Amino acid sequence: MAEITLKGSPVKTFGDLPVVGAKAPDFELTGSDLSEFRLKDVSGETVILNIFPSLDTAVCAMSVRRFNAEAAARPGVKVLCISADLPFAHARFCETEGIDNAVNLSSFRSPGFGRDYGVEI
Repeated sequence: MAEITLKGSPVKTFGDLPVVGAKAPDFELTGSDLSEFRLKDVSGETVILNIFPSLDTAVCAMSVRRFNAEAAARPGVKVLCISADLPFAHARFCETEGIDNAVNLSSFRSPGFGRDYGVEI
């Protein structure tokens, strides 16, 4: 169980965060084009996971913009931006914001993802 801060108050998450240096658990998530994406699809690559609740919050949207910019500056690094938003929301956000360097994924078909990664609120 991890502890995060939400609106200035500590909140416990469900599940355990992956251990630093350990192999991350595989997952199957949905792309903004409704394609299926598994972590093992990028096996052997340098991958950064940006996991957040929703694109509809200012801080989360800002994180996607920032990770997209950072991904553009780091060829060979794959950035996965993951939330529970529907794939259609991801597609709309990416089009509106010009997000084209990060892979945006939805956990809407994978209810265990947040718990498996220790980030479910």
